[in-house]
Amino acid sequence: MKESVSAVEVERTKGKIVTDMAVQGAASAQRPFDRARALAAFKLGDRSFYWTTRIAAMSVLLILSGIILSLIVGAWPAMQAFGFEFLVTRRWAPQLEPQPILGALGPIYGTLVTSLIAMAIAVPVGIGIAIFLTELCPPRLRRPVGIAIELLAGIPSIIYGMWGFFVLAPFLANYFQPTMIAIFGNVPVLGTIFAGPPSYLSLFNAALVLAIMILPFITAISRDVFTTVPPMLKESAYGLGCTTWEVVRNVVIPYTRVGVLGGVLLALGRALGETMAVTFIIGNSFQISGSIFAPGTTISAAIASEFAEASGLHQSALILLGLLLFVLTFIVLAVARFMLARLERKAGV
Repeated sequence: MKESVSAVEVERTKGKIVTDMAVQGAASAQRPFDRARALAAFKLGDRSFYWTTRIAAMSVLLILSGIILSLIVGAWPAMQAFGFEFLVTRRWAPQLEPQPILGALGPIYGTLVTSLIAMAIAVPVGIGIAIFLTELCPPRLRRPVGIAIELLAGIPSIIYGMWGFFVLAPFLANYFQPTMIAIFGNVPVLGTIFAGPPSYLSLFNAALVLAIMILPFITAISRDVFTTVPPMLKESAYGLGCTTWEVVRNVVIPYTRVGVLGGVLLALGRALGETMAVTFIIGNSFQISGSIFAPGTTISAAIASEFAEASGLHQSALILLGLLLFVLTFIVLAVARFMLARLERKAGV
């Protein structure tokens, strides 16, 4: 009997404790809400986020300004020594005494020629692949082909250069270049562009490797923007009897032209600054030739091949080449922004 009584008392004690805890919780829940303290905490978090993002944005400008300033300081001796003639001089003789003769015309020419040839090859192929993946490709092949294209962007540039030197260059020199020389050798203008002799190291070889390297950027961006076209627009065009080519030309391309142009210009920026792959197979010759099968050089290739052994005025001239490449890239990006803004204004965006 006593044991049962003690058990009842224990249960009553537990119940009292639980009741007291519930009452205390209800009382604490009924405490007045400190609105000022909560607003102060929100304000502190918001200002912290604001200044963190602002400092991050300003750091980009500071880094960019530092790069420009360091390039100008390093290139200043060459600017004083050569002046504007540095841009129009074809000769590159850093060991000449008493003062070297250094000119940037050869590297500038090679940079522009290889980039233009690469874009002429990569743009139609890349956009064509994107159209195939979004409009014509069977569903079973769409994902494997897309992944294969994107994997090309992950291959290191030095691997492209080695492949171009050991595999692509012999094929082009032994089969492709002799054929083009035989076909266009006696044709005015084209005979100069495709003049021989065949070479393992040439502007065209470098441009072809560049085209393969920038192909994934054009294809991936074009495919992504093509998928944003509303299906209703394409279905309406098909319902009117349009063919796939007419739908692509009159609906898909006009609707996505801003995004496609942005991808093309992004690829152009990559082509202008590529270094190691081009250095392997361009020949590193500062001579200017009308033939795309002749050796040449680019700004980035010249810097990579000579900077380690350069000193004095020679080193300053190479830094000036880097400054010119920076300015050239900036001009390309500025033109791109201008063209995109005009397209957006025409579209009424």
